[in-house]
Amino acid sequence: MDTRQHDPFKTAFDSLEEFADFISQVLNCPITIEDVNHRLLAYSTHDERTDQARISTIIGRRVPEKVINQLWKEGTIPALLQTREPIRVKNMDDIGLKSRVAISIWKQDEVLGFIWAIEMNKILQEEEFELLKKAANSTANKLLQLQTRKNKNEEHSQEFFWKLLTGHLQGEKEIYDRFLALKITPSPSYAITVFQFPENITRKVEQNISYLLKTSQLAKIMLYTIDCNQLIVLVSAANIKDPFKQFNLFVQTFVYQMEERYHMKGIIPVYSSIYDDYQKISHAYKETLAVLSIKEKFPIETKEIFNYQKLGIYQLFEVILEKRKNEGYENFSLKKLQEYDQKHNSNLVETLEVYLNRDNNINDTAKELNVHANTLNYRLKRISEIGDINLKDPNQKMMLYFDLKLEKCN
Repeated sequence: MDTRQHDPFKTAFDSLEEFADFISQVLNCPITIEDVNHRLLAYSTHDERTDQARISTIIGRRVPEKVINQLWKEGTIPALLQTREPIRVKNMDDIGLKSRVAISIWKQDEVLGFIWAIEMNKILQEEEFELLKKAANSTANKLLQLQTRKNKNEEHSQEFFWKLLTGHLQGEKEIYDRFLALKITPSPSYAITVFQFPENITRKVEQNISYLLKTSQLAKIMLYTIDCNQLIVLVSAANIKDPFKQFNLFVQTFVYQMEERYHMKGIIPVYSSIYDDYQKISHAYKETLAVLSIKEKFPIETKEIFNYQKLGIYQLFEVILEKRKNEGYENFSLKKLQEYDQKHNSNLVETLEVYLNRDNNINDTAKELNVHANTLNYRLKRISEIGDINLKDPNQKMMLYFDLKLEKCN
């Protein structure tokens, strides 16, 4: 029979599980159905033929991240997001993935999910590709219903999250009850992460963000929302041996994948201290905004700093700067060096700053300034004489370090 005319999938089915079994019977191969974020929705159950990637997907209820990453690198997922035609995927033994055919499930111009057919003992032919296209069309309405319910739930989640971020929910019991009403299990500890984009986040970029957050297995995401050019995320800190190291990996990987997959550059990631009291979420959020403010003022010095705790003395800069402005304070040693540099076209202030940045290390400072160590020692001697500075006094050096940095805020 001509499969172009006959459509065996134009029939009612009670569940996606039942439909997956039916597709498997028609095509005679194992089938899995996923949503657009690679969460497992259904799989054929009456077939023992499988591979490790499928087993891991079924056990974890989502495609393993290493498989997703490889499919991006091989170009499979980018292709699935562009075409309505079936795509053959070659063997990838290193990730336990055997040859299979994949097709996107579309509703108008949006991809709702995917159907995967594993070619274990047979190679699908053109007529079976046509059947797979018909199966994808029949699955679309079911996935659209699931997506509508999901979107409504996400709206409630974002409203709840904003109330937490702005401090409008104070009672611990009320907060926990709201979590449970949304079917979210609150973690014993958490942090707030913020990703600042160079421009306001569009609907398309928001879809890409949602995809990355829901496929990432580097952090457990409890809630997230978007505010103009900022993505704000509530992440669990529980059961992590080294949470700061893990969060660094999570935020840097997110930024890397946004650039690699979607060509989105210039994203700045930060995250708060770790808390166990959900009434302090608004405070954690303010910490992330403070880190962003400091990183904006000191982009070079704080390039590798993403966490409030790691800011060190930069935590105090806003307070000290305000005090300096109110008092009209001026560091006279620094002023003398600046006047000398201007008059003699020298760079004693730059030398002093690099020297302090490099923790008084002569070799590192000389290397960065590209001068000989003897030249550096001569400059340091002149700095001491002109500025009346004792470079062996940690109190003086700390104050100079502060004032050099604070000048950049003016």
